[in-house]
Amino acid sequence: MPVLSVPTGMPYLPWRDPCEATRLLRYALHRQGFTHTYQSNGTGMSVLSVLTDLTVWCKNGLFVWHEDGHEVSHPADDPVGAARLISRHYRRPAPEDDPETTAFIPTDSLRE
Repeated sequence: MPVLSVPTGMPYLPWRDPCEATRLLRYALHRQGFTHTYQSNGTGMSVLSVLTDLTVWCKNGLFVWHEDGHEVSHPADDPVGAARLISRHYRRPAPEDDPETTAFIPTDSLRE
């Protein structure tokens, strides 16, 4: 099988490979706090399971997912932007970020 050469200086285009684009999205989502993801790859597409109610497909140069019953798409050449959009919609505050669930912990303690 012949090996195709790539001209020097040609930019790497990860969005042409759904597997690579999804891998980059996965890393960007990990930096946003979505650390339990699962990626599966097929011919010409890739899928990323992020949450029980969030699956992101990558095919035809787009990331595609559903928010509130509507299909959302974002260019696969911008995985960081897609991660930002996903995080804005699906991010749930951590217990320490939510004042209603944070228990009062006194800073002064009496020692006997």
